[in-house]
Amino acid sequence: MEGDIASLTEGTLDMAETAIDVGMEYGPPLLLAILTLIIGLWVINRIVALMARGMEARKVEATLSGFLRNLASIGLKVLLLLSVAGMVGIETTSFVAVLAAAGFAVGLALQGSLGNFAGGVLILLFRPFKVGEVIEAQGVLGTVREIQIFNTILKTFDNRTIIVPNGSLSNGIITNMSREDNRRVEWTFGVSYDDDIRKVKDTLEELLTQDERILGDPAPTVVLSEFADSSVNFMVRAWVNAGDLWPVFWDLNERVKQAFDEREISIPFPQRDVHLYQNQSEASSN
Repeated sequence: MEGDIASLTEGTLDMAETAIDVGMEYGPPLLLAILTLIIGLWVINRIVALMARGMEARKVEATLSGFLRNLASIGLKVLLLLSVAGMVGIETTSFVAVLAAAGFAVGLALQGSLGNFAGGVLILLFRPFKVGEVIEAQGVLGTVREIQIFNTILKTFDNRTIIVPNGSLSNGIITNMSREDNRRVEWTFGVSYDDDIRKVKDTLEELLTQDERILGDPAPTVVLSEFADSSVNFMVRAWVNAGDLWPVFWDLNERVKQAFDEREISIPFPQRDVHLYQNQSEASSN
């Protein structure tokens, strides 16, 4: 009986010593890992909050802002968990290698989509155009209706919907028609060589003055720009509000034609003089 008690006591002491050894070996790293995890999560939340305020101050689109916050949060938490696992003795090298290989494979499979995603991020960050503006890019002219992560949707003036990938859009030339408040309109009017160029110039300047949509500063210009084959060409330039560009352009074309007809200023059309020559043998036979 006493032997059994002694052996039991000895076994208990051995287990206690083993537990103490294990606690001494793994306790401090485990406590440090838990502390690191708690502090790391707090730091990550602070970083994500600072990102949110920064993007809000820069007026980043809400869709992109939420996506970037989630992406940063997930990425930082994965790194934190890997660090904590390494602190408690878990081998993370193979795990990181598997993640890298998977990421490489996914990147190759989604190469085009990732390019469009990167282009969408650049467009939403640097804002070369906004929803509602008229742009010309990739051979397409239209109004921006929606900027998505992978594509930008345009509506053409004849009511067609054009979907442009953001990758090619961000790497190409973009002409923004709506960014500036004022736009310059330009015409070329040809008159006959027999017309009085002073009367032509006075007529054009009078028509420009009569249109209240044409801005006085910068002042419109009327110049004789070219002696063409069949006409003397006058170049007219005027500044208008961006929204008045096409109405002013079309209206002045109509009013110029009416004024030229009333004042007997001719608008020539291309013509050729054809001369027929008859050789002597044909003439003698006739």
